[in-house]
Amino acid sequence: MPTTLVSYLRYTFLLVLWSLSACSTGVPEGLKPVSPFDVQRYQGQWFEVARLDHSFERGLSDVTATYQVQPGGSVAVTNRGFDAAKGQWKQAEGKALFLGDPTVGSLKVSFFGPFYGGYHVIALDQQDYQWAMVAGPDRDYLWILARSPQLPPAVRDALVLQAQQAGFKTDALIWVSHQRTSP
Repeated sequence: MPTTLVSYLRYTFLLVLWSLSACSTGVPEGLKPVSPFDVQRYQGQWFEVARLDHSFERGLSDVTATYQVQPGGSVAVTNRGFDAAKGQWKQAEGKALFLGDPTVGSLKVSFFGPFYGGYHVIALDQQDYQWAMVAGPDRDYLWILARSPQLPPAVRDALVLQAQQAGFKTDALIWVSHQRTSP
């Protein structure tokens, strides 16, 4: 085999391995998803109050996530946000599946075909389902969600403290602006 072809195949193989490793669905070590969890109460629209930065939401404001339970138990996911640099709304549609018992807030979410990432509800207002904190497959992904664009300061501060104690870089949280109404 020519050296160029071998190099190309090696590069392609490493790229595929790297891509698959980025699709982890596991719960970050030391964290525990909430239980009991009721997806019927969780469904509906959530405002993204804060997040750790990542490429697929970089620069977006007015971010919402809407969850809708589907026949068969999957959950349709619609994420929307405003890209001020482009002056337009961006939307991504995906689906979520429970990793195990549906009374545990641990799911995998896909926006790109067969590639899934972890979605683990690690804190939740279990009485009223008015706020939640969600971790991804590792401590580089964290979202604070609420049913309204802002949280009461005491709730916000308690969630940030819980995230900090769990090893998240809370000083890097992006506090999401909500000034536009989604069309």
